[in-house]
Amino acid sequence: MTADSRPNSMSHSEAVDRTGAAASRRLMSVDALRGFDMFWILGADGLVRGLDGIRQSGLTGFLGRQLTHKDWDGFAFYDLIFPLFVFIVGMSLVFSLSRTIAEQGRATALRRVLRRSALLFVLGIFYSGGFSNEWPDIRLLGVLQRLALCYLFASLAFCFLRTRGLVVVCASLLVGYWALMTFVPVPGVGAGSFAKGANLANYLDSQWLPGKKYDGAWDPEGLLSTLPAVGTCLLGVFAGLWLKRDDVSGGRKVGLLLVAGASSVVLGFLWGMQFPVIKKIWTSSFVLVAGGYSALLLAVFYQVVEVWRWQRWAQPFVWIGLNPITAYLASNIIGFRRLATRLAGGDVKNFFNAVVAPGFGELMISIVGLGLAFLLCWFLHRRKIYLRL
Repeated sequence: MTADSRPNSMSHSEAVDRTGAAASRRLMSVDALRGFDMFWILGADGLVRGLDGIRQSGLTGFLGRQLTHKDWDGFAFYDLIFPLFVFIVGMSLVFSLSRTIAEQGRATALRRVLRRSALLFVLGIFYSGGFSNEWPDIRLLGVLQRLALCYLFASLAFCFLRTRGLVVVCASLLVGYWALMTFVPVPGVGAGSFAKGANLANYLDSQWLPGKKYDGAWDPEGLLSTLPAVGTCLLGVFAGLWLKRDDVSGGRKVGLLLVAGASSVVLGFLWGMQFPVIKKIWTSSFVLVAGGYSALLLAVFYQVVEVWRWQRWAQPFVWIGLNPITAYLASNIIGFRRLATRLAGGDVKNFFNAVVAPGFGELMISIVGLGLAFLLCWFLHRRKIYLRL
């Protein structure tokens, strides 16, 4: 995933100039994968839970468990949603910044990175309630804020370093975080503890992170765990660099993504035997597991959409993938499920429960809510309205 066509003697800016044309094209598979990721955030999990409520079975029960975050250690499909988005951010910045550097220069690219990061960070505070509450009941760090920080630091590294330098930075972040979490003692606990509330990341949040914390005394998007999250974004950068190459066939691109992804998953779980796979503190082993699964999903989407050219099925995901921040904010401000309840709740829900099957009313609310999300994204795409930070 870290392969690159640039000779060692070639500067980063020279490489970007030579690949500017390639970087300018948009990969439908990346937009579709981003939309697929958002699909679950916007309410697709409710469909599975609705089905399980109608007819409980081993399959729906298993899927329901996969659509619930692990309480602490371990890994479920739902734990992949956020790191997959961070991974896609890394992929996307390769294409967007390469084009900007080639056409307008690195200084313009840096200004754009700083502006986008700041706006995304502010939107994150707004998403978490903004200033509707008094201090200190205001959350400073959250999902969008973490995306902003990952985008900022990964972009700065991409603008100034070649691929080898990026690899060194990524490895240093993961190994350095492991060393801090393993060897730095926590007052009253000691060193090497990864238990909930009794580890270095949670301790630093409780002592130094001001404002509201999502989990009470600490935050899953806290201070120290942002470091390995940047590593997740850099894994996406490596994938983007690989996909950008014009001297490699689509089959080879998919092949390396599959090998790299599977290897990363295995290495992550092996590392997890000492440094557990924990999303809420974004352990280095979690980075490798989530990054590996992200690469595998990317390989599947790239093979189907770009190599086989089966694209029509992916169009609804593309609608969402082209406006992910708008859809995410709308799900918070409008609330697609809340709106769906006004359309399919009450007696409508009771009717479906009585006529079709018990629990079918809840499933209909989930279907309507998800349909509203698709409808909004389709309308914005048709009108060519996109939120550009």
